[in-house]
Amino acid sequence: MALLAMTACSGSEKKAAVEERPVESLYNEAADALDKGEYGQATQLFEEVERQHPYSQWATQAELMAAFSYYKATKYDEAILALDRFAELHPGNKDVDYALYLRALCFYEQISDVARDQALTKEALESFEALIRRFPDSKYTRDATLKRDLTLDHLAGKEMEIGRYYLHQRELNAAINRFRTVVIDYQTTMHVPEALHRLVEAYMTLGLKGEATRVAAVLGHNYPGSRWYEDTYKILDPEQRKQLVEGRDFFDRAVDSLFRPD
Repeated sequence: MALLAMTACSGSEKKAAVEERPVESLYNEAADALDKGEYGQATQLFEEVERQHPYSQWATQAELMAAFSYYKATKYDEAILALDRFAELHPGNKDVDYALYLRALCFYEQISDVARDQALTKEALESFEALIRRFPDSKYTRDATLKRDLTLDHLAGKEMEIGRYYLHQRELNAAINRFRTVVIDYQTTMHVPEALHRLVEAYMTLGLKGEATRVAAVLGHNYPGSRWYEDTYKILDPEQRKQLVEGRDFFDRAVDSLFRPD
Protein backbone atom coordinates (compact mmCIF):
# COMPACT_ATOMS: atom_id res chain seq x y z
CA MET A 1 0.00 0.00 0.00
CA ALA A 2 2.84 2.38 0.84
CA LEU A 3 4.44 1.66 -2.55
CA LEU A 4 1.14 2.31 -4.32
CA ALA A 5 0.75 5.58 -2.41
CA MET A 6 4.24 6.73 -3.39
CA THR A 7 3.60 5.82 -7.02
CA ALA A 8 0.33 7.70 -7.02
CA CYS A 9 1.98 10.71 -5.41
CA SER A 10 4.80 10.68 -7.95
CA GLY A 11 2.31 10.48 -10.79
CA SER A 12 0.30 13.42 -9.48
CA GLU A 13 3.48 15.53 -9.11
CA LYS A 14 4.46 14.76 -12.68
CA LYS A 15 0.99 15.64 -13.87
CA ALA A 16 1.02 18.87 -11.87
CA ALA A 17 4.28 19.89 -13.52
CA VAL A 18 2.72 19.84 -17.00
CA GLU A 19 -0.93 20.66 -16.39
CA GLU A 20 -2.29 23.79 -17.98
CA ARG A 21 -2.03 26.87 -15.80
CA PRO A 22 -2.55 30.62 -16.22
CA VAL A 23 0.51 32.21 -17.78
CA GLU A 24 0.99 34.83 -15.05
CA SER A 25 0.92 32.21 -12.32
CA LEU A 26 3.39 29.96 -14.15
CA TYR A 27 5.79 32.79 -14.95
CA ASN A 28 5.71 34.19 -11.42
CA GLU A 29 6.41 30.77 -9.94
CA ALA A 30 9.37 30.40 -12.30
CA ALA A 31 10.67 33.82 -11.26
CA ASP A 32 10.30 32.91 -7.58
CA ALA A 33 12.26 29.68 -8.12
CA LEU A 34 14.99 31.67 -9.86
CA ASP A 35 15.18 34.13 -6.96
CA LYS A 36 15.55 31.21 -4.54
CA GLY A 37 18.39 29.71 -6.53
CA GLU A 38 16.30 26.73 -7.64
CA TYR A 39 17.62 26.95 -11.16
CA GLY A 40 16.49 23.55 -12.40
CA GLN A 41 12.93 24.23 -11.31
CA ALA A 42 13.06 27.73 -12.75
CA THR A 43 14.25 26.44 -16.11
CA GLN A 44 11.49 23.86 -16.26
CA LEU A 45 8.80 26.38 -15.40
CA PHE A 46 10.03 29.01 -17.86
CA GLU A 47 10.03 26.39 -20.57
CA GLU A 48 6.49 25.47 -19.57
CA VAL A 49 5.45 29.08 -20.09
CA GLU A 50 6.64 28.88 -23.68
CA ARG A 51 5.10 25.44 -24.24
CA GLN A 52 1.71 26.19 -22.74
CA HIS A 53 1.36 29.80 -23.90
CA PRO A 54 3.50 30.14 -27.06
CA TYR A 55 1.62 33.18 -28.33
CA SER A 56 1.44 35.14 -25.09
CA GLN A 57 3.54 38.22 -24.37
CA TRP A 58 5.30 36.20 -21.67
CA ALA A 59 6.58 33.45 -23.93
CA THR A 60 9.47 35.31 -25.54
CA GLN A 61 10.71 36.63 -22.20
CA ALA A 62 10.39 33.14 -20.73
CA GLU A 63 12.73 31.82 -23.45
CA LEU A 64 15.40 34.28 -22.41
CA MET A 65 14.84 33.62 -18.71
CA ALA A 66 15.15 29.87 -19.25
CA ALA A 67 18.53 30.50 -20.87
CA PHE A 68 19.50 32.71 -17.92
CA SER A 69 18.49 29.95 -15.51
CA TYR A 70 20.74 27.51 -17.36
CA TYR A 71 23.55 30.07 -17.12
CA LYS A 72 23.06 30.52 -13.37
CA ALA A 73 23.15 26.74 -12.96
CA THR A 74 26.48 26.75 -14.89
CA LYS A 75 24.90 24.58 -17.57
CA TYR A 76 26.68 26.62 -20.19
CA ASP A 77 26.10 24.36 -23.18
CA GLU A 78 22.34 24.36 -22.61
CA ALA A 79 22.38 28.12 -22.07
CA ILE A 80 24.27 28.74 -25.31
CA LEU A 81 21.84 26.59 -27.29
CA ALA A 82 18.88 28.44 -25.76
CA LEU A 83 20.45 31.84 -26.45
CA ASP A 84 21.26 30.94 -30.05
CA ARG A 85 17.66 29.87 -30.52
CA PHE A 86 16.37 33.07 -28.95
CA ALA A 87 18.54 35.26 -31.21
CA GLU A 88 17.54 33.28 -34.29
CA LEU A 89 13.80 33.38 -33.56
CA HIS A 90 13.69 36.98 -32.35
CA PRO A 91 16.40 38.95 -34.21
CA GLY A 92 14.58 42.24 -33.65
CA ASN A 93 13.81 41.75 -29.98
CA LYS A 94 14.88 44.55 -27.63
CA ASP A 95 16.88 42.04 -25.54
CA VAL A 96 18.98 40.53 -28.32
CA ASP A 97 21.99 42.54 -27.12
CA TYR A 98 21.60 40.98 -23.68
CA ALA A 99 21.31 37.51 -25.23
CA LEU A 100 24.61 38.08 -27.07
CA TYR A 101 26.23 39.39 -23.89
CA LEU A 102 25.03 36.40 -21.86
CA ARG A 103 26.23 34.03 -24.56
CA ALA A 104 29.69 35.59 -24.40
CA LEU A 105 29.72 35.23 -20.62
CA CYS A 106 28.99 31.52 -20.96
CA PHE A 107 32.30 31.13 -22.76
CA TYR A 108 34.17 33.75 -20.72
CA GLU A 109 33.41 32.11 -17.39
CA GLN A 110 34.86 28.82 -18.63
CA ILE A 111 38.24 30.31 -19.59
CA SER A 112 41.02 28.28 -18.04
CA ASP A 113 44.63 29.22 -17.37
CA VAL A 114 47.01 29.90 -20.24
CA ALA A 115 48.53 26.42 -19.98
CA ARG A 116 45.37 24.87 -21.44
CA ASP A 117 43.64 24.88 -24.80
CA GLN A 118 42.19 28.29 -25.62
CA ALA A 119 39.20 27.30 -27.77
CA LEU A 120 36.74 28.71 -25.24
CA THR A 121 38.78 31.91 -24.96
CA LYS A 122 38.52 32.40 -28.72
CA GLU A 123 34.77 31.73 -28.60
CA ALA A 124 34.42 34.34 -25.86
CA LEU A 125 36.42 36.84 -27.90
CA GLU A 126 34.29 36.32 -31.01
CA SER A 127 31.08 36.61 -28.99
CA PHE A 128 32.12 39.85 -27.29
CA GLU A 129 33.22 41.31 -30.61
CA ALA A 130 29.87 40.37 -32.18
CA LEU A 131 28.04 42.31 -29.45
CA ILE A 132 30.37 45.31 -29.71
CA ARG A 133 30.05 45.38 -33.48
CA ARG A 134 26.28 45.00 -33.65
CA PHE A 135 25.32 47.06 -30.60
CA PRO A 136 28.00 49.69 -29.95
CA ASP A 137 25.59 51.75 -27.82
CA SER A 138 24.25 48.89 -25.72
CA LYS A 139 24.48 49.20 -21.96
CA TYR A 140 26.33 45.86 -21.99
CA THR A 141 28.98 46.96 -24.48
CA ARG A 142 31.22 48.71 -21.98
CA ASP A 143 31.63 45.59 -19.87
CA ALA A 144 31.90 43.49 -23.02
CA THR A 145 34.75 45.72 -24.21
CA LEU A 146 36.58 45.33 -20.90
CA LYS A 147 36.18 41.56 -20.97
CA ARG A 148 37.15 41.48 -24.64
CA ASP A 149 40.43 43.21 -23.77
CA LEU A 150 41.06 40.76 -20.92
CA THR A 151 40.36 37.91 -23.32
CA LEU A 152 42.86 39.30 -25.83
CA ASP A 153 45.42 39.56 -23.04
CA HIS A 154 44.74 35.94 -22.15
CA LEU A 155 45.30 34.78 -25.73
CA ALA A 156 48.47 36.85 -25.97
CA GLY A 157 49.65 35.24 -22.74
CA LYS A 158 49.21 31.83 -24.29
CA GLU A 159 51.31 32.85 -27.30
CA MET A 160 53.99 34.17 -24.96
CA GLU A 161 54.07 30.96 -22.96
CA ILE A 162 54.61 28.90 -26.12
CA GLY A 163 57.14 31.38 -27.45
CA ARG A 164 59.19 31.27 -24.26
CA TYR A 165 59.17 27.48 -24.39
CA TYR A 166 60.48 27.48 -27.96
CA LEU A 167 63.09 30.09 -27.05
CA HIS A 168 64.28 27.96 -24.12
CA GLN A 169 64.47 24.93 -26.43
CA ARG A 170 66.41 27.05 -28.95
CA GLU A 171 63.75 26.50 -31.59
CA LEU A 172 64.26 30.10 -32.54
CA ASN A 173 62.20 30.40 -35.71
CA ALA A 174 59.17 28.94 -33.96
CA ALA A 175 59.71 31.32 -31.04
CA ILE A 176 60.00 34.31 -33.38
CA ASN A 177 56.71 33.42 -35.05
CA ARG A 178 54.93 33.35 -31.69
CA PHE A 179 56.38 36.67 -30.52
CA ARG A 180 55.57 38.31 -33.85
CA THR A 181 51.98 37.11 -33.48
CA VAL A 182 51.75 38.91 -30.15
CA VAL A 183 53.22 42.12 -31.59
CA ILE A 184 51.03 42.10 -34.70
CA ASP A 185 47.73 40.58 -33.50
CA TYR A 186 47.64 41.66 -29.86
CA GLN A 187 49.07 45.18 -29.97
CA THR A 188 46.82 46.49 -27.20
CA THR A 189 47.87 43.91 -24.61
CA MET A 190 50.37 44.12 -21.80
CA HIS A 191 52.54 41.41 -23.38
CA VAL A 192 53.85 43.42 -26.32
CA PRO A 193 56.93 44.93 -24.60
CA GLU A 194 58.14 41.50 -23.50
CA ALA A 195 57.38 40.04 -26.94
CA LEU A 196 59.59 42.70 -28.53
CA HIS A 197 62.36 41.98 -26.05
CA ARG A 198 62.15 38.25 -26.72
CA LEU A 199 62.36 38.95 -30.45
CA VAL A 200 65.60 40.85 -29.83
CA GLU A 201 66.93 37.89 -27.81
CA ALA A 202 66.09 35.47 -30.59
CA TYR A 203 67.58 37.64 -33.34
CA MET A 204 70.75 38.20 -31.34
CA THR A 205 71.11 34.46 -30.82
CA LEU A 206 70.76 33.94 -34.56
CA GLY A 207 73.33 36.64 -35.23
CA LEU A 208 70.77 38.86 -36.98
CA LYS A 209 71.97 42.07 -35.42
CA GLY A 210 70.21 44.32 -37.91
CA GLU A 211 66.82 42.78 -37.14
CA ALA A 212 67.57 42.87 -33.42
CA THR A 213 68.44 46.58 -33.58
CA ARG A 214 65.33 47.38 -35.56
CA VAL A 215 63.08 45.62 -33.05
CA ALA A 216 64.93 47.25 -30.15
CA ALA A 217 64.20 50.63 -31.74
CA VAL A 218 60.50 49.81 -31.92
CA LEU A 219 60.55 48.80 -28.28
CA GLY A 220 62.37 51.96 -27.24
CA HIS A 221 60.12 54.17 -29.36
CA ASN A 222 56.86 52.77 -27.97
CA TYR A 223 57.87 51.72 -24.45
CA PRO A 224 60.85 53.91 -23.49
CA GLY A 225 60.40 53.43 -19.75
CA SER A 226 59.76 49.71 -19.86
CA ARG A 227 61.95 47.30 -17.93
CA TRP A 228 61.96 45.21 -21.10
CA TYR A 229 63.67 48.02 -22.99
CA GLU A 230 66.27 48.25 -20.23
CA ASP A 231 66.91 44.50 -20.53
CA THR A 232 67.07 44.79 -24.30
CA TYR A 233 69.55 47.65 -24.19
CA LYS A 234 71.87 45.56 -22.00
CA ILE A 235 72.15 42.72 -24.51
CA LEU A 236 72.97 44.98 -27.48
CA ASP A 237 76.57 45.62 -28.41
CA PRO A 238 78.04 49.17 -28.41
CA GLU A 239 77.54 49.62 -32.14
CA GLN A 240 73.85 48.71 -31.89
CA ARG A 241 73.37 51.12 -28.99
CA LYS A 242 74.97 53.86 -31.04
CA GLN A 243 72.57 53.14 -33.90
CA LEU A 244 69.61 53.45 -31.55
CA VAL A 245 70.74 56.92 -30.51
CA GLU A 246 71.92 58.25 -33.86
CA GLY A 247 69.58 56.52 -36.32
CA ARG A 248 66.26 57.98 -35.22
CA ASP A 249 64.96 58.81 -38.70
CA PHE A 250 65.70 55.35 -39.99
CA PHE A 251 63.99 53.67 -37.06
CA ASP A 252 60.88 55.83 -37.34
CA ARG A 253 60.34 54.25 -40.73
CA ALA A 254 61.21 50.82 -39.35
CA VAL A 255 58.29 50.93 -36.89
CA ASP A 256 55.81 50.67 -39.74
CA SER A 257 57.69 47.93 -41.51
CA LEU A 258 57.89 45.84 -38.33
CA PHE A 259 54.09 45.75 -38.03
CA ARG A 260 53.49 45.18 -41.72
CA PRO A 261 52.53 41.55 -42.52
CA ASP A 262 55.04 39.63 -44.60
